[in-house]
Amino acid sequence: MTSKQVLAHLSKVPQPQKATLLELRKTILEIIPEAEEVISYGFPGYRINGKIICGFDAFKNHCSFFPHSSLVIPELEKELVNYKTSKGALQFAIDKPLPKSLVRKLIRTRMRILAETK
Repeated sequence: MTSKQVLAHLSKVPQPQKATLLELRKTILEIIPEAEEVISYGFPGYRINGKIICGFDAFKNHCSFFPHSSLVIPELEKELVNYKTSKGALQFAIDKPLPKSLVRKLIRTRMRILAETK
């Protein structure tokens, strides 16, 4: 799976979700440039050393960020009070990308949890 497949997936996403997710993609790649872009569980994901770090996708009324760990969202609950969350997903507006600082915290938390479980 390659960036071409991620871009192909995003090409099918309607606006404004597409622009929002393209911005999120750019942010993720700035934070973890070493990540391999893949399609995982049918949506774009980012893998390092064989482990999925995060992913995202668009839905009709929201976009979602997936930290690929049920431990990340509860750990950051104070920072996520303005978002709808579940154990494995963070929902955000279709026309407003997640702040870079929040994406950085989500990714760092996921990577720390992965390191601790080795």
